[in-house]
Amino acid sequence: MPRWLWMLKQLTRRLWVRATLIGVLGVVAAILAAVVERFVPWSLPGSIGADAVDSILNIIASSMLAVTTFSLSVMTSAYGSATSNVTPRATKLLMEDRVTQNVLSTFIGSFLFSIVGIVVLKTGAYGDRGRVILFFVTVGVIVLIVVSLLRWIDHLTRLGRVGETTDRVEEATRQAIEARLELPYLGGTPLKDRRAIPAAAKHVSANAIGYIQHVDMAALSRLAGKIDKDIFLAAIPGTFVYPDTTLARVNARNTEQDGDTLEDVRNAFTIARERSFDQDPRFGLAVMSEIASRALSPAVNDPGTAIDVIGRLVRLMSLWAGDDVHEKPEEPRFPQVHVPMLETRDMFEDGFMPIARDGAAMVEVQLRLQKALLALSRMGDRDFHDAALTEARRAQEHAEAALVLKSEKTRLREAIRNVRKQAGETPANAPHAAPRKRASRGRGTARG
Repeated sequence: MPRWLWMLKQLTRRLWVRATLIGVLGVVAAILAAVVERFVPWSLPGSIGADAVDSILNIIASSMLAVTTFSLSVMTSAYGSATSNVTPRATKLLMEDRVTQNVLSTFIGSFLFSIVGIVVLKTGAYGDRGRVILFFVTVGVIVLIVVSLLRWIDHLTRLGRVGETTDRVEEATRQAIEARLELPYLGGTPLKDRRAIPAAAKHVSANAIGYIQHVDMAALSRLAGKIDKDIFLAAIPGTFVYPDTTLARVNARNTEQDGDTLEDVRNAFTIARERSFDQDPRFGLAVMSEIASRALSPAVNDPGTAIDVIGRLVRLMSLWAGDDVHEKPEEPRFPQVHVPMLETRDMFEDGFMPIARDGAAMVEVQLRLQKALLALSRMGDRDFHDAALTEARRAQEHAEAALVLKSEKTRLREAIRNVRKQAGETPANAPHAAPRKRASRGRGTARG
């Protein structure tokens, strides 16, 4: 998506934005009740006294202030629990939770509605019909509050828990992988061999230190069409950059390359202090691995969570193995922008290497890890097969160095022999993968 749309999407995920919008809506609703009565041509049945409406509004104002304060304290506790028990990188997903934001925004909007309603009511701006309208709007607000409270009670039972937070990380990673599979090269032309970049192409360097969060491919495509030159990306979302790091190279066919053009290319990259889940599938896999590593630490000692994460990683990596749909060639949306692809082995390292290291002394974790890598080695293309068996061998090396009991080592070795046998790996071809039925999809060489 364009950079402005991406930034707008990031802004709408902030709590204060949604709370402000709903709060303004509450204020407008209270004021409109005093203004709209002159446009009502008929007489409303009944009469509502000012004292009756005032009492209801006072109850809403006092209760919503208390509920909002309590909810904020619970939310803060949940963030702290997720930070200490799961991983600090998952806290951002909790902060962007829509249910939490909608409920808190409803409480704040109801509070502002009642406060403004009380103030306007004291001024005598509401007539007979205005008070009736205000009464019915207040009843609607009460219904909205009750529904929000019921949702909030159900949501609080899961907010900040290890399983719930892990579910959010898995879902965010799944969305990132599916988005990358839909546009493997971000909509650009595959850059499978960096030697294809012309030697005369000029470097566009970063001017900040941080991680690339977003690349505006549409802007780069427009720029490439404007200058009639190809643009070759050297860094993709998730890459850590610093001054003099090459972001892209512009194929300059003359010596009069405008400096503004290079600056426009640089501005198409959004660099921030932290990584983002959106265009960076590897970040999600790394966060999943962090959850397992935290569970395997001596302070937590929860191998069950690590085993659960291994199963989730198998689900996620099976998406990357893909199917025949992703092998169909598609016309790139931005043909003049050349983009490298994620390496499969990098994704395996992000997901499984820390678990193999931190769970080396736990035979139950190592057994599950070997079974998971066996399942993955039977999917995808040859690169996928190679990466899975490479991680299996690395995990074995860690386990051989950490396990103490001979019986555990023997059991693990038997499991590994079965893994290699079922994966088609024999002593003669152990350093290499067995031939695969499906051809490689040319996943490129972009290492973050």
